[in-house]
Amino acid sequence: MLNFIKNFRNDEDGAVTVDWVVLTAAIVGLGIAVLTSVGGGTAALSDKISSNLAAATIATY
Repeated sequence: MLNFIKNFRNDEDGAVTVDWVVLTAAIVGLGIAVLTSVGGGTAALSDKISSNLAAATIATY
């Protein structure tokens, strides 16, 4: 039983898992922040493109 407790205390697999979870959460948070900050500009740009395409005419011969 004493050997099991020593192995449990020295086991670092859980700590590595926590590190990966924190790193993944940081990457997801950064992605959401980038999408939020760029979202308004891309919506305005797509509206401009849409209105220019709608106003375009095609010459037929």
